[in-house]
Amino acid sequence: MPAVEPKPCFLTPKPVKSDSPLFIYLPGMDGTGELLQTQIPELAKSLDVRCLAIPKNYLTTWDVLAKNVLDLIHAELKKSCQRTIYLCGESFGGCLAMKVATQSPQLFKRIILINPASSLQQRPWFNWITQVTHFVPSSLFNIGALGLLPFLASLERIAQSDRLMLLTAMRSLPPATVNWHLSLLRDFQVDQEALKQLTQPVLLIGSGGDRLLPSVSEIVRLADIIPNTQTFILPHSGHACLLEENVNLYQILKDNDFLEIKIPQIPTSVNSINN
Repeated sequence: MPAVEPKPCFLTPKPVKSDSPLFIYLPGMDGTGELLQTQIPELAKSLDVRCLAIPKNYLTTWDVLAKNVLDLIHAELKKSCQRTIYLCGESFGGCLAMKVATQSPQLFKRIILINPASSLQQRPWFNWITQVTHFVPSSLFNIGALGLLPFLASLERIAQSDRLMLLTAMRSLPPATVNWHLSLLRDFQVDQEALKQLTQPVLLIGSGGDRLLPSVSEIVRLADIIPNTQTFILPHSGHACLLEENVNLYQILKDNDFLEIKIPQIPTSVNSINN
C-alpha cells in the first residue's frame, strides 16, 4: 500500500483543560509548534493550548492549510462543543491565522496576530530572495540559518538554550520546504473586505526591534483595516519575541483585558436566627 502522507496536527500540552477557552497557536515558518513552549506554563493557567505542527514535507496552498486548521478545531469541538476559541498566529502563522479567520469568522472569540509575515511583501529584496534560494545548494542552508539568526531574534534577550532551540527549528526544514514557504509568503493575499468583517476583538502585537520585518508598520496597517483592534508594541523585542525571557504573552493578554477569566463563585452561607 502507498504511504499515507502525514497531515498537520495539534500538539497538546499537558494537562488538558477542557473547561477553559481553547487557545490555538499557529507557528512561524518552522511549522513545528515547539517554539511556544516557554510561554505555555503561563498560558495554561486559564487557557487550553493547542499548537499546530506542520509536517516538514507538507507542501500545499494557503487554502488547504486553512482547511486543515479548521478541521482540527472542529475535531476538538466534538470533544467539548461549548468552548470559547482564541486564535493566535505568529509570523508565517499570522498570515495563516488571517486565512483561517476570514474563512470562518464566527468561530473565534478573540484573535491575536504577532509580527504577521504579511509585511514581508513590503521588503524590496523579498522577491529577489524567493527566486535566488532555489539555486542555493542544500549544504549551505545550515550556514544560512546561522547567519539569519541575528535578524530573526534579539539574541541578547533570549536564553542560550532557547537560542539553540530556535536554530534547531530553523535547520529542521528541508530546502524545498523553505522555498515553498517563501513562495507562499510572496503570493500571500487576503481580501480586505473579508478582514473588515472580523468584528471580534483582535490584538495586534508588533516588535519594535524587528530586524527581519517591518512588523510595527504592518500592525498599524492592519489596524486601519480590521475594525475592532488593539495594538501592543514590544519596543525592544526582535521578530521571534515569544522566546524572549522578558516577554510574557499571558500577561500581555491580561494587561490588554483580552482574557475571559472565570471567577469562581463562592457559596454564601445563610444563618437563620431563631428568636
